[in-house]
Amino acid sequence: MIATAVNELASVVGTRAACAALAISRATHYRRDKEPMLGPPAPRPSPPRTLSAIEQATVLDFLNSERFIDASPAQTYATLLDEGMYFASERTMYRILAAADEVRERRNQRCHPIYARPELLAVGPNQLWSWDITKLRGPAKWTYFQLYVILDVYSRYVTGWMVATRESAALAERLIADSIAKQGIEPDELTVHADRGTSMRSKPVALLLADLGVVKSHSRPHVSNDNPFSEAAFKTLKYRPDFPDRFGSIEDARAFCQAFFAWYNNQHRHSGIALFTPADVHYGRSAEMLVARAGVLAGAYAAHPERFVKGLPLPAEVPAIVWINPPAKEVALA
Repeated sequence: MIATAVNELASVVGTRAACAALAISRATHYRRDKEPMLGPPAPRPSPPRTLSAIEQATVLDFLNSERFIDASPAQTYATLLDEGMYFASERTMYRILAAADEVRERRNQRCHPIYARPELLAVGPNQLWSWDITKLRGPAKWTYFQLYVILDVYSRYVTGWMVATRESAALAERLIADSIAKQGIEPDELTVHADRGTSMRSKPVALLLADLGVVKSHSRPHVSNDNPFSEAAFKTLKYRPDFPDRFGSIEDARAFCQAFFAWYNNQHRHSGIALFTPADVHYGRSAEMLVARAGVLAGAYAAHPERFVKGLPLPAEVPAIVWINPPAKEVALA
């Protein structure tokens, strides 16, 4: 026993050192050392206010009756009080349920279906597009313009956008068709991903994509991370220093977006694509520019190698693959 071991060691080095060596507190040692003299602890007496076994069974029967099976103990307690009956307090009802291992959600609740997690891969431009709609504040309170944006996930290039006064499946259908025609995409080449808005799930858009041989994909309900590329583009738009709090008219909104998307596609050096512009990656110019960057760094290294403690620097490369929700890595069992 631990108490015996402590006593034997304490006779040599003392109680404090013995307890420290055996990682036991002195209070625990003293308590256990007295247990043989005190004997086993006496059983705890039942309080006089405790319900009898028959009374507890009665309360449990009420809680599990057809009338109260979907009601919480609080609701059951109040209902019985209003009917002139009292069997136990609300807290006692919880104790009785806990003793019967029945403390859980008692109400009938709707079970939502489990939606599959979209796992989409792009290894080049015009293989995976993401599109979404965001609101732009209009000139007066509660007035908004709707900004539709279609984005290539691999290159981050905006292939189509539109500002409208309303959200409409017909407008979305026209924008998608025009963007696909402008990019010259053939059937069975493209997947279009969107959230679960009414326009995104509309029948006209679904029929258009089917006619064009385009695979459609949707985010899971209430999961914003399933459409991260569109959300990131909207953040870039709305965090621009010249982004206004409100637009005076739809013409103002269109003029601002025209300038923004020209900058975004052709001048914005995107951190997700090795600081190339989306147009550079989308139209295949990034490979040649990467070689040029490597030549500049090699020249700098040759001139002053002492300034590069890790050796010859190499420019960052555009990611070879881009995922929406990459598959979870399987953990190998040891």
